[in-house]
Amino acid sequence: MILAKIRVSGAVQGVFFRESAMSEARQLGLNGFARNEADSSVYLEAEGGEENVRKFVDWCRKGPPMAKVENIDTELSDSLVYYKNFEMA
Repeated sequence: MILAKIRVSGAVQGVFFRESAMSEARQLGLNGFARNEADSSVYLEAEGGEENVRKFVDWCRKGPPMAKVENIDTELSDSLVYYKNFEMA
């Protein structure tokens, strides 16, 4: 189990990024959250099996069809939060 802390920048708010990320995370069996930030980025935390967390990070590099991801910063950790589900914050 690992935790990914992800910040996605670009045209990522108002394009269903959080909703799509929540759906993708749930399909991969991950827990965590996605929230819009004041700087127009989206911040996400996702934890679960390493392979599926890495798949989720890869998905975040593209996002949903209307998103234009310009940058992604990712930090992986084995310090878990033990989220109960994946939510939009």
